[in-house]
Amino acid sequence: MLHTLHVSTRSRAELVDITAQVQDMVRSSEVSEGICLVYVPHTTAGVTINEGADPDVRRDILEQLERLVPKDGRYHHLEGNADAHIKASLLGSSVLVPISDGRLSLGTWQAIFLAEFDGPRSRKVLVQVMGG
Repeated sequence: MLHTLHVSTRSRAELVDITAQVQDMVRSSEVSEGICLVYVPHTTAGVTINEGADPDVRRDILEQLERLVPKDGRYHHLEGNADAHIKASLLGSSVLVPISDGRLSLGTWQAIFLAEFDGPRSRKVLVQVMGG
């Protein structure tokens, strides 16, 4: 079962917690045991799993990615978003999460994040719920 989640981002770079929306999609699928694919079909956004309890973790991730791949670096791609392409490649475009008892099998502190690097934009997240 394929679902589409629409997310409006508010800044150039941010990590948006989409865990609750993805869990709702898993619940509505009625799959009790399986796997959930979360995929972002964009070249300047990604998806990642990390700590969702402390917002400083998000801030640290974004600050260190900016340090590693600065917006004003020397790039050949001249549209002004070369750094966003690189950051999205570093994080990746998908994550897989096991489903057990109809719930995402995330760790205690884990959350699923849409990683925006070229916002603000309207983003699409595809969620494929598969069960056996």
